[in-house]
Amino acid sequence: MQNLLTETVNHLYLFKERVWAHSTDIFLAILILIAGYIFYRATAVMFRRVLLRSRVQDAFARILIDNVYKIAILAVTLVTAAGQLGINITAPLAGIGIIGIALGFAAQDSLSNIIAGFLIFLDKPFKVQDYVTIGENYGRVELITMRSTRIRTQDNKYVVIPNQKIINEVLIDHSTNGDTRLLVPVTIEYQESIEAAREAILKHINEIPGVLKKPHADVVVDKLGDSGVEMLVRFWIASANEERRFHFVATEATANALHEANIRIAYPHMELVRARVLDHD
Repeated sequence: MQNLLTETVNHLYLFKERVWAHSTDIFLAILILIAGYIFYRATAVMFRRVLLRSRVQDAFARILIDNVYKIAILAVTLVTAAGQLGINITAPLAGIGIIGIALGFAAQDSLSNIIAGFLIFLDKPFKVQDYVTIGENYGRVELITMRSTRIRTQDNKYVVIPNQKIINEVLIDHSTNGDTRLLVPVTIEYQESIEAAREAILKHINEIPGVLKKPHADVVVDKLGDSGVEMLVRFWIASANEERRFHFVATEATANALHEANIRIAYPHMELVRARVLDHD
């Protein structure tokens, strides 16, 4: 028992001697870690200002500073502190590199989405709060991350779309240019008056609150279809935020206008002709 106690005391004494011998290195390593943290906190603010002055989107600046820049400073600080303690980190770094390559092959889709996220931030096809159409999804952009873009639809659904899909889809940004023009299609029968239909529709469209007077609304003939004259009701609103609501209101107003003017709306129909077979015998 006494031998065990003596051995323990000796181990503690040796540990104390080693700690004391390396106390300067330990102290310097701690100072390096503190200095790295202070350096990050001091430069992150300036880095953010530089990015915003360069017209980088706020979301992208936040990702660069809170993730990429922070990890880079942390990695340099840890390597420097470990070197001060005499720790050889070459082998661990090589192992981490091999693991990183393996994970890269296993997560190719995620990496593709991250690269696509960088492209979105650099190309700036849209920004947060814009109203966009991506594939079959229409709504307001709520959040852009490195992996996905989240939009809120008109019926309050939250749609998460991978960034890789966004850069490969046809994208419509409804909010880029402010004023937005809406189109409402309608088809009237051939025997009806185009001018009478135009006058009736414009009267109701211009009475809708929120429809801009300039540029003025108009009704044009789009094409001559199989069942009637296909027309487009065109008008402008101030913001894409109300695009869907105005489309529904204008469609109803168009139907009411034609009904009140006794102008018949065309519909697809098929005419069957009964053939008469002549007996030559």
